[in-house]
Amino acid sequence: MQLPRPEYPRPQFVREDWLCLNGRWDFAFDDHDVGCVQKWFAPGAVFDRQIQVPFAFQSKLSGIGDTGFHDCVWYRREIEIPPVWREKRVLLHFGAVDYETRCYLNGNLIYTHVGGNASFCVDITDYLTYGVETLVLRVFDPSQDETIPRGKQFWQEKSAAIWYTRTTGIWQPVWLEPVSQSYLREVRLTPDVDSGEIGIEATVAGWRDGLALRYTIHFEGEMIVRDSIRSLHPVFSRKVDVFQQKIFRTNFHGSVHGCWTPESPKLYDITFELLDDASCFDHVQSYFGMRKVHTEGGRVYLNNRPYYQKLVLDQGYWPGGLLTAPDDSDFREDIELAKAMGFNGCRKHQKTEDPRFLYWADKMGFLVWGEMASGISYDHNYVERITGEWVEILRRDYNHPCIVTWVPLNESWGIPNASRNSRQSAHCGAMYYLTKSLDPTRPVISNDGWEMTVSDICAIHNYRHGKDRDRQYDHFCKALKTAEQILEDRPSGKAIYATGYSYKGEPILLTEFGGVSYTDPKNPGWGYTSAKTEEEYLETLARVFDAVYNSECLYGFCYTQLTDVEQETNGLLTYDRKPKCDIIKIRDLIDRIVVW
Repeated sequence: MQLPRPEYPRPQFVREDWLCLNGRWDFAFDDHDVGCVQKWFAPGAVFDRQIQVPFAFQSKLSGIGDTGFHDCVWYRREIEIPPVWREKRVLLHFGAVDYETRCYLNGNLIYTHVGGNASFCVDITDYLTYGVETLVLRVFDPSQDETIPRGKQFWQEKSAAIWYTRTTGIWQPVWLEPVSQSYLREVRLTPDVDSGEIGIEATVAGWRDGLALRYTIHFEGEMIVRDSIRSLHPVFSRKVDVFQQKIFRTNFHGSVHGCWTPESPKLYDITFELLDDASCFDHVQSYFGMRKVHTEGGRVYLNNRPYYQKLVLDQGYWPGGLLTAPDDSDFREDIELAKAMGFNGCRKHQKTEDPRFLYWADKMGFLVWGEMASGISYDHNYVERITGEWVEILRRDYNHPCIVTWVPLNESWGIPNASRNSRQSAHCGAMYYLTKSLDPTRPVISNDGWEMTVSDICAIHNYRHGKDRDRQYDHFCKALKTAEQILEDRPSGKAIYATGYSYKGEPILLTEFGGVSYTDPKNPGWGYTSAKTEEEYLETLARVFDAVYNSECLYGFCYTQLTDVEQETNGLLTYDRKPKCDIIKIRDLIDRIVVW
């Protein structure tokens, strides 16, 4: 049997030597929460099931497929450390585990992590026996706690409306890798298109005097930089000229040859070596894109040129794996299908996606809006939970050129009284400024949809497009026509900006609309608008996009949505990624030239 998801999980920070821990693990439900008292983390504990990692027990591909409430679960896996790793430190990586994880090794509690969307790493070296090691996880995921950043996971037992099946436990890959006593903990790569430089900031764990960082950069197979840095402290910092005049040249259309765009996703390969005069302690392969995104004069710019974003809302769910893609090729296929329909990017909705998806978006040229999974209810626990996890996500995904916008909040989820409650509007503003303080290179939307505070983009949701030639559709067209009309409209019944805040000339994008349902009558679902035949479906899509492209103020959009998900059947594709009509016909509606 092939190992599930065997590819290297972190393609922007690759070490050659590693061990995949996906596959069959022992598993048990702990519905009465007795596992800690009964010491299920100790040898001899009975686990009555098995599960296929990295699939959550609610999914079919896990081998269990139980969608009931089981808030406390346990995992166990025996591992053997390769003998050649004995002089190394051993790192245990988790792509994501939802929600609160206690990690035990050989009966010892060695790490606790809180957060279901972010990756984390544990140094397990000091607990190894170098025999058969027993790794045990206890995962607690309170299904009905509405202050947890859960995104689209429903807090009731059966999915309904816009809410989907829950995910509990391991849902992204698990792996081990050996490192030396001194190794690279993190590298931040910051492109500066205006100067033609890449900023390198590398942090070393186990730093000692005499270490140097050597880096080599290749572009299109040609070495363009090879240099080294010495530092008197654990952080190495350097700005490097990568354009070097010969790369910094424009083509006939005025685009920079050495820059990353969806149409020409140029990437630079970079290798890092941590060494002293005698030995190399760490070797990491990575890549980056020279890409600049900013807003100015009511427009979004990519590499200093106006760029109209044609995005599709992507929930990132699959029938067999739920939040977990069954195979790495599924990430690539979703991007291929979206691009074939005329989209140049996606808004990953209420989900922090697997780094493998971001890798394919980087390689294939696909814009991504990185969005945080929201909670529903507001209190001090919610603030602590979402803030801490968002910082981890920003740190992990900072280097991906495909990510062009951050969305920490959506439709006032978690801050339902944002316009009337000063604490909640302050939290909204705080998430914006926190994001900007950690990453000033990308636009940030404070609250996508409505009730925005301070925001780099005015992001509006409007599903009120009704039927052809009716009052609702006429209103939809008029509401999108000018900036004044779109700002005065209340498509959700809520103001575009929260009380005390107002429009300051930001680019206006329609970041949710459409949601046209067209499906087999024997498999009923729902959408914001419905069609009974393929002809009616295409006609509905056409009039909706006509209204968008006829707007005088919109500088981009995000159509709802890429695929059906469970009972929500308003995707352009079915849940199993089958087009609902000829893709070329959809592309003709979407891939239009925008006159600036």
